[in-house]
Amino acid sequence: MKNNSIFYIALALFIVVASSCNLTKNVPKGDQLYTGANVKIEDSVMSHGQKKQMSKKLESLTRPLPNSKFLGIPIKLILYNMGGDPKKGGFIRNFFHKIGQPPVLASTLNLDFNVKVLDNYLENTGYFQAEGTGDTTVKNKKAHAYYTLTPGPVYSINNLQFDLDSSAIGHEIGKTTTESILHPGDHFNLEVVKGERSRIDANLKQNGYYYFSPDFMIVNADSTIGDHKVDMHVMVKENTPLKARKPYIVDNVYIFPNYHLNGKKADTSKINSSFYKGYYIVDPRHKFRKKLFPRIMVFDSGDVYNLKDHNLSLSRLINLDVFKFVKNRFEDSPNSEGDTGRLNVYYYLTPKPKKSIRLEVGGNTKSNNFVGTQLTFTFRNRNTFRAAEHLDIYANAGSEVQYSGYQQGYNTYKLGGGVKFSFPKFVVPFFQFNTSNAFVPKTIINLSYDILNRRKLYTLNSLKGELGYTWKPNLLVEQQFNPVSINYVKAINITQKYRDSLANDPLLKHAIDTQFILGSNYSYTINHLIRDPLSSGIYFNAIGDLSGNVAGLFIQKDANGKKRLLGGTFAQYLKTQLDFRYYWAFNRQMRLANRIITGVGFPYGNSSELPFIKQFFIGGNNSIRAFRSRSVGPGTFRDERADSTGFFPDQAADIKLELNSEFRFRINNILEPAVFVDAGNIWLYNKDPLRPGGEFTKDFLKQLAVGAGVGLRIDLTILLLRLDVAIPLREPWREPGDRWVIDQIDFGSKEWRRKNIILNLAIGYPF
Repeated sequence: MKNNSIFYIALALFIVVASSCNLTKNVPKGDQLYTGANVKIEDSVMSHGQKKQMSKKLESLTRPLPNSKFLGIPIKLILYNMGGDPKKGGFIRNFFHKIGQPPVLASTLNLDFNVKVLDNYLENTGYFQAEGTGDTTVKNKKAHAYYTLTPGPVYSINNLQFDLDSSAIGHEIGKTTTESILHPGDHFNLEVVKGERSRIDANLKQNGYYYFSPDFMIVNADSTIGDHKVDMHVMVKENTPLKARKPYIVDNVYIFPNYHLNGKKADTSKINSSFYKGYYIVDPRHKFRKKLFPRIMVFDSGDVYNLKDHNLSLSRLINLDVFKFVKNRFEDSPNSEGDTGRLNVYYYLTPKPKKSIRLEVGGNTKSNNFVGTQLTFTFRNRNTFRAAEHLDIYANAGSEVQYSGYQQGYNTYKLGGGVKFSFPKFVVPFFQFNTSNAFVPKTIINLSYDILNRRKLYTLNSLKGELGYTWKPNLLVEQQFNPVSINYVKAINITQKYRDSLANDPLLKHAIDTQFILGSNYSYTINHLIRDPLSSGIYFNAIGDLSGNVAGLFIQKDANGKKRLLGGTFAQYLKTQLDFRYYWAFNRQMRLANRIITGVGFPYGNSSELPFIKQFFIGGNNSIRAFRSRSVGPGTFRDERADSTGFFPDQAADIKLELNSEFRFRINNILEPAVFVDAGNIWLYNKDPLRPGGEFTKDFLKQLAVGAGVGLRIDLTILLLRLDVAIPLREPWREPGDRWVIDQIDFGSKEWRRKNIILNLAIGYPF
């Protein structure tokens, strides 16, 4: 690395260190900067590891919390201090004050309160005789708190007993005593005791006890037996109401699918209700077909009440995306007598507007110096045939303009539209399928037509049609199967200039090939981050794509050895792709995101390679960011014009391997810097004499392109803007042994910066 690069890095480090030396500049006179707390545990029984773990937990309970740090540096406090005097205004000052964090002051510390909190925590975890003290030290206008705790001996469970009577509720609780989370020998823990009460309540809710509550359970702990042990007795409180002691059966179910929140009480009169397959449907305006609800509801008349079906019915109604508000109410039925009660259930459903119009404006930029905009107009009917069918009619127009580079003026314009129709069920001839989980399956029919005009080059038209099914077995898993997928692409206008270019570069023909794809595809996705996007977890997507297999069985070859359908040669291939990501969250501010993509396409029969629109490419905003879009590969192949003219034809191939790793750390709710490294390449399944070195070989790992860089994400709530700057570290087209280019980095050279610093501006995370 050149000396000037080292200078820039040293300068940046100096600025950070210099800024951090004056952390107390905005601390008021007579006060101190609070730097946190340390907890010392004096206990002869605990091991060193147990003390360390307990101290860390107790320190997190003290208040206030000190200013947050990254790698030991309070970056947010430094940013706040860069804004200067908080009493003064100005855009720059307000900006730094907003993204930063004001100093946490020692005057907000309450030692006695924290000591009580720490003592209570120890007692709740079995240390019944805990004692603690607290003190502070002040130095250089900084204050630190110190706590000393003597836990005493920990109490453990000696015996666990369920004191239950012979009633129905006692019998029901007794059936699950083996599932108790309280066990003899375990340390006493108040949170576990609360968890046991919730466990019993959840089990009773699944077996009809609608009115039961965890507060009706009591767990007595007798600590007088000696030897630092407790006997625990689990029982139902004597004053538990009679209605909470008996199970309930669902009597009648009333559904109001056209309920208005500001309207009159719709359930005061059920004269207009219709009884259909076990449900009373009150819809005098016939806004919805009655057959919709038995297919969606899983809470039926005559069922024993259970919380799972209660929640499932609500979730399935919400999942229809037809109702703006969904709520229900239970009340005792007049038929509720004896040891078993009966409940009437009322569902109030407030519809969304049936028809809506949406206009979307989007923008994008690519690393090959193209800037684009897109306008999409969508008309939606949410209840087309009165059974929650969705009809979307959309039209879009867009353009991409090359703002710099060797060759300008090759702008792209796109115009298209289509129709998407979805049914909230599986539509399969001669069969009826349904799901019983929270997610309603969908049958989707999609037809679209697009015209792509690359000015001065060619115009393509594309027709696409799909019939598919989408369903979710649970919250984390989604599957999609398209048994019929048709894609037809044909050039309708090729300029003479482009035709002349074909003579010198036959590779350009791939972009204008007539592509006829008739096949099926399947997608399986697991996403653990649906519950919490900032947690640790995995994302996995597997895609299988098959084309031409059925048609190929019945169609004979022509004189040229090709099989044709409707006058065109159809593609035959098998393609698979695996996308695996692992997100490792150190805390709520720092995450390490990793991704590996592998893809293999196997062309056969009519095809010697995958159709161009189905091939893999690499490089660009969401790929290897140190290389321009679609400029890497295949293999060690490099178009000889790339370095001299800056011309990058769209390189695509049949096999792909890509690896990405990105460390993200949030400064605040708006700014999130990142550091990343990317690697990968694409290869041909069969040899191509026009692209020597492009085929897949055993040396594929030696042919990976590698790049690294830094980025900034700006979270604007409605969208996330991403700015990434990257440089290449390894170029696979160079000779073996000379592919690493780290030693050639020269930030001081204008020519080097122009060729190697790649700026990526995008929306959303790359993965």
